[in-house]
Amino acid sequence: MPELPDLTVYLEHLDARARGHVLRKLRVLNPFVLRTAVPPVAAAEGRRVVALRRLGKRVVLELEDKLFLVLHLMVAGRLRWLEGRAKPPGRITLATLEFDGGTLAFTEAGSKRRASLHVVQGEEALAAMDPGGLEVLEADAGAFAARLRSENHTLKRALTDPQLFAGIGNAYSDEILHRAKLSPVALTSQMTPLEMARLHAATLVTLRAWTARLRRDAGGAFPEKVTAFREGMAVHGRYRQPCPDCGAPVQRIVYAENETNYCARCQTGGRLLADRALSRLLKKSWPRSLDELE
Repeated sequence: MPELPDLTVYLEHLDARARGHVLRKLRVLNPFVLRTAVPPVAAAEGRRVVALRRLGKRVVLELEDKLFLVLHLMVAGRLRWLEGRAKPPGRITLATLEFDGGTLAFTEAGSKRRASLHVVQGEEALAAMDPGGLEVLEADAGAFAARLRSENHTLKRALTDPQLFAGIGNAYSDEILHRAKLSPVALTSQMTPLEMARLHAATLVTLRAWTARLRRDAGGAFPEKVTAFREGMAVHGRYRQPCPDCGAPVQRIVYAENETNYCARCQTGGRLLADRALSRLLKKSWPRSLDELE
């Protein structure tokens, strides 16, 4: 799922290409993507884009008269900018937004239809879609710590909860926790003030560094290689590969459709965290530490 750094770069490129331009045609090619009926899609046509913004993990195009197009990419949704008369990619295109200078294609890979498009009227209707997560790049250490303390969760769950923090998902939470040298299963209620400050600093550094890197990688071209698994990440998607800080093999916890990657030596004092599937299968044979694993 595209997260804050990816969405920031998407918005910067959309701002350069769409802001100030009239939306000539909005075509819904897959009926499952449209989640609202009022206002109708046709109400967006003929209106100028006046601003672009991010709402949590949603991309928002503000049109004239406070009409908003809200795109939630979910796991496999992506955006593509098509120049001139270039055609959108076949079956994966959910909707197209046609401007005088090009077309924005809203795509989703795979068979599961999770991505969504909402057409809403007015700031109040838009605000109702906001999960309420704290914008971490705009918050100081005190506000960050207060949000952490508001509920007792594991750090992994807290960072990825859209009602607590905006724009952080599975990938960058792994990177943040590795940089902070904190266990993904540590409880927020048991964190010391020093650990909270360290996590806040790691969050800022990680998100800003990756935003800058993705911005450089895209250059002047619209970003197309938007993925949760990037070369240069410390632990996310790097199971069994060496930790860049200590060389120990990166570990993982698999649950449902997600996985958490971490370095046992750097983050958990050498202790291997129980994997819900494998640890139950192996039972007493499940290694408890890096020494047992080796």
